[in-house]
Amino acid sequence: MSQGTGRTDVVDVRPVIDAGGFSGLQRLTFALCFCIVLLDGFDTAAIGYIAPSLTAEWGVGRAAMAPVLSAALFGLAFGALSAGPLADRFGRKAVLVAAVFEIGVACLASAFSGDLTQLVALRFLTGLGLGAAMPNAVTLTSEYCPAPRRALLTNMMFSGFPLGAAAGGFLAAWMIPLFGWRSVLVLGGVAPLLLAVLLVPALPESLRYLVARGAPTARIRAVLARIAPDAAAAAGFRLGEEAGTAQAQGGLRLVLSRSYRLGSAMLWIAYFMGLVIFYALINWMPILFRDAGLDPRTAALIAALFPLGGVGAILLGALMDRFEPNLMVAGAFALTALAVAAIGQAGDHVGLLMLAVFVAGTLMNTAQSSLPALAAGFYPTPGRATGVAWMLGLGRFGGIAGSFLVAELAGRALGLPAIFAVVALPALIAAAALVVKRSARTGIDAAPGVA
Repeated sequence: MSQGTGRTDVVDVRPVIDAGGFSGLQRLTFALCFCIVLLDGFDTAAIGYIAPSLTAEWGVGRAAMAPVLSAALFGLAFGALSAGPLADRFGRKAVLVAAVFEIGVACLASAFSGDLTQLVALRFLTGLGLGAAMPNAVTLTSEYCPAPRRALLTNMMFSGFPLGAAAGGFLAAWMIPLFGWRSVLVLGGVAPLLLAVLLVPALPESLRYLVARGAPTARIRAVLARIAPDAAAAAGFRLGEEAGTAQAQGGLRLVLSRSYRLGSAMLWIAYFMGLVIFYALINWMPILFRDAGLDPRTAALIAALFPLGGVGAILLGALMDRFEPNLMVAGAFALTALAVAAIGQAGDHVGLLMLAVFVAGTLMNTAQSSLPALAAGFYPTPGRATGVAWMLGLGRFGGIAGSFLVAELAGRALGLPAIFAVVALPALIAAAALVVKRSARTGIDAAPGVA
């Protein structure tokens, strides 16, 4: 099978993508998916930043806020679990555009909520779109990335989530005193609507999906020509698949098959535990710090340092491409446990508290943001979308657990040292799960970008 100049019979698009550079189309796909995940992080974390002002205006207690803080997480879980099958049927692009549009409408509507019941319902609807968008952004990015740099580039894209969450904190600290807490939700709704309009003409469909679904040759050629013009001269295209199990089954059957079920379970546990920590802290740190004596603006600014540290995932992605990826991520989780516990030891010293939150956030988000790339490398093409989506979807229940965990701990009148020590424990469980997963390797994730 020739891939040189001139017309050939059939071209396998996988080696064309993997062996090439990073074309303009691939950079465009990366940038658009980064923006999707950036807004995903902003809208997911926004409710935590507005919570102190909301409770003050509506006169509700911390226990009553737990359903509001967790409503979007239920939506995120169900949205992610359905995202894989929807993308397999309708395409990555169609699901992404619909999800981003739905995020914008629901978040904008939530800005006009009149009571907690309305806000809970609209946050759930917002979460459905957020949950559907993220796994498809990860899948689309990974399917356009060259294999030798897949973990690095996927982690770079996914770092948009903690950056968006951090931006929400800084913007909330500026906007709420001037315009009120509803302004944060208005921004969180208008921005996705504008992005959805841009995605329609600009976002390409997955080339792998087009070939797998038997799309017209002319449509495939038009996309491939923007990556490798010589290969686009082919008369036909195919998608070479991995040997063995991948040829016989795909989707959830592959994810739960004998070869993958242990690794799948460990990925689910690791992502679940990571989100216990992330949402426990991102939703409750502003309230905990305020109750400890900090003013709401300072509490929001310090809490915003936690997701800002997610840019460390870029470095870890490079290490994952060179060394054993499971151990790299497990080590980051182990260090996270120490750093989270240290937040509770900072006391009322603002400088130490800022440093502890930033270091813990860097380690926590570095580890958590690397799990989608780890999952994308673990599963072969027929099960990749479902594998990533189910890890993200089932893991979201960890976020729900984290929100209620801190509510329970705070209700028991525990001090900050005890609360943060308990919240640190899930990081150790996540590290242990990834060590176990290493023994379940099928050979696919030995080099995470190969599949």
